Amino acid sequence: MTRSLLAVYAHPDDEVFGAGGTLARYAGQGARVVLACATRGEVGEISDPSLATPDTLGEVRERELREAGKALGIADIRFLGYRDSGMAGAPENDDPRCYYRADPDTAVRQIVALMREIRPQVVITFEPFGGYGHPDHIAVSRYTTAAFDAAGDAARYPDLGSVWQPRRLFYSLIPNRFFRELRERMEQLGLDTSHIRRPDEIPGRPPDEVITTVMDVADFTAAKWAAANAHRTQFGPNSLFRQVPEAMIQQMIAQEYFIQARPNDGSEPVTGDLFAGLE
Repeated sequence: MTRSLLAVYAHPDDEVFGAGGTLARYAGQGARVVLACATRGEVGEISDPSLATPDTLGEVRERELREAGKALGIADIRFLGYRDSGMAGAPENDDPRCYYRADPDTAVRQIVALMREIRPQVVITFEPFGGYGHPDHIAVSRYTTAAFDAAGDAARYPDLGSVWQPRRLFYSLIPNRFFRELRERMEQLGLDTSHIRRPDEIPGRPPDEVITTVMDVADFTAAKWAAANAHRTQFGPNSLFRQVPEAMIQQMIAQEYFIQARPNDGSEPVTGDLFAGLE
């Protein structure tokens, strides 16, 4: 069996810190890894005005994602064609082109089509809160979950070709304990942490206890770091992940965390290998 994995995220750079090492690991093992991105991140930050303008940011971030994909070993990157919705409450939420405003059936249909084409055994996306409540993160989690449940149903979207039921759906997340540890290390270095919200101050974030699956990606932290650095507009000197020495943060990102969302039949979740037992 050829392993196949589909990761579905909302913006360029969403793939890096939650699942980048995992994607690099499977790509390096010869699995087919496809990364789908709902938007081009047109409303993201611009760390250095020499890199992009608000008018060119989407185009620049697409190039950044393709460069990050090369660092992770991913050549197949698909864009779903929506516009970045911006943070919750931002004016961009009202743009009819944004992912937050997408017609749910159309959005699910797109991802079902990808699943039936790519035929992945494993699918990865955000957990339902999307890390910090970003409308696009929440939307891509919802639509990917709905597509997972529909892709194998012959009565759903019959015009999209032969049905295919992926075997496992994982939600990626960065655990609360990571941010607590980062804060502690910054304080030990004498750095100001007053601008960093504590995870327990963000209503809706899942507790660490819901994590089912831990991946050791220590061998892929260099690839993960290179991918992060490809996102130059977003990963500038003020990035939270640049607040401690590089060697320290690479040590901290050597594990990745997931919630096994499907199957949810009471069977024991896998850990260590997302494809375990599927051969």
